[in-house]
Amino acid sequence: MGLLTPLAIRIGAISWMPKLLPQVVWTDRRLQRVSGGRVSILDVAGLPNLTLTVVGRKSGIPRSTPLLCVPHDGGWLIAGSYFGGPDMPVWVHNLRAAGEAEITWKRERVPVVAREVEGEERARLWQVMLQTWPNFAKYEERTDRVIPVFLLTRH
Repeated sequence: MGLLTPLAIRIGAISWMPKLLPQVVWTDRRLQRVSGGRVSILDVAGLPNLTLTVVGRKSGIPRSTPLLCVPHDGGWLIAGSYFGGPDMPVWVHNLRAAGEAEITWKRERVPVVAREVEGEERARLWQVMLQTWPNFAKYEERTDRVIPVFLLTRH
């Protein structure tokens, strides 16, 4: 956690944030391009993050998405929250179809296997995720869909 993490948590809790997601993504991509991939908005906010690269289930083209993550037991937890918006992030569908991906974690490219967690295990790991990003609870309140949680482990 960094100095700006409390501010990021407050901003992330704003109810109209899902509407700004395209602008946030655009800004983050520009920041990463300018920094040569070394800095993202999540880095500035002092939050753990990775870039998930997964092959598109329809296109077959690798797609990369920066995501907040929670390092856990030698792996990483990620959630398809999309700020609690009504739509499932496209990367979730692609990851479900592929079952594996590549992440960039602290400038290291790591092949991973993805497992969607459910039931009691999801409930337990959700609590772990809330310790890093309490706004996941707000996102859950905003949407009717179950926010998927994945555990990524080294391949």
